[in-house]
Order: sequence, then C-alpha cells, then structure tokens
Amino acid sequence: MNEGPVLWYLNRSTGVVALVLLTVTTVLGVLALGGRPGGRVPRFVTQAVHRNLALLGVLLLVVHVVAAVVDEFVEIRWWHALVPFTSSYQRVWTGLGAVALDLLVLVTVSSLLRTRMHHRAWRALHLTAYALWTTSMVHAVGMGTDLSDGLWLLTLVCGTAVPMAVAWRLTRAAADRLYPQEPAHRTEDAMTMPIRRIP
Repeated sequence: MNEGPVLWYLNRSTGVVALVLLTVTTVLGVLALGGRPGGRVPRFVTQAVHRNLALLGVLLLVVHVVAAVVDEFVEIRWWHALVPFTSSYQRVWTGLGAVALDLLVLVTVSSLLRTRMHHRAWRALHLTAYALWTTSMVHAVGMGTDLSDGLWLLTLVCGTAVPMAVAWRLTRAAADRLYPQEPAHRTEDAMTMPIRRIP
C-alpha cells in the first residue's frame, strides 16, 4: 500500500520548503519593483535569484502534490489537486491548495511566455502571484494541524515577510512621489581635471 510515514514526511517537508521558497520569491519580486539603477546588487542578479528560486519552488510543489495523491492514507486524487473544492478530505483547505496550484501554473506559463506577450498582459497575470502566495499561506495554516512550535514560528515569519515587503515598497513609492530624486550632476574626475600651474 502507498501509505506510511515516508510519504507523510515527504508531503509535509516539501510543502513547508515550497512555502518558504514562494515567500522568498515573492519578497524578491516586491523588492525588485523598488530597485533603482546603481544599487549595490545589480537588477539582473536579483531577477536571476528570483527566477531560480521560483523554479525550485515549482519542482518542490510538484513533489508535494504527487506525494499527497500517492499517499492512500487520505483520499486525494489528481483532479482534486487541479479542480478546487472537489475533494471530500478537508474540502476548504485542500480546495485552496488546488487554487494555489492553478495560480502557480498561470504565473509559471505566463513567465515562460513573457517575451511573446504584451508587457501589460504579462504584468497583470504575474500580479496574481500575490493571490498565489495568500492562498498558499491559508492552505498551509489550515492543513497544518500537526505543526510544531518551530513550524508555526516559520509560518509566522513567512506570513509577515510579504506584507512587510509590500508596505516598504508602497512607502518608498510614496516617498519617491513626494520627494523626487534630483538627477545626478556630472562630477569631473580628478584625472580629467585640468592641471593648474602654481605661479
């Protein structure tokens, strides 16, 4: 039979790590919006980390879903993972997990097709990542009846990280509107300044 502690631990561990990666990816996406040219970390580096962590999170989520479907301890079929609120097991929480998976597919496919899409259309689809993160958090809290104190703390950190990043981004955007930065004046380099002769 396909049930036992191995599948249970695989399901829980991949779910927790996927939530952490999704949180970090979302935070990086929010912070990248507020990036200014000339920052300490080049934007392409932030985007590369954002993209690679997102890919790793997708892979872990696939393992998470497969482990849940294969584990026969509870009755979850593959269509329950795709069609929300069709599972008889923890209908609401499993349904929110299905919503999160559907949103993940939408965000991933739109990201892969980004160069072939109009920027506004891509951006509108990519912003559903906020709904993806939110439903994932609620799914994790609702399904995590067995979370230990340490995992509850980790969930709390994940639950506050994205709102804090969004608040920082909105505050910075408001500050940029109220106090626009002056364009940097060109300063002459010491090597290019003319040499003055001492009389």
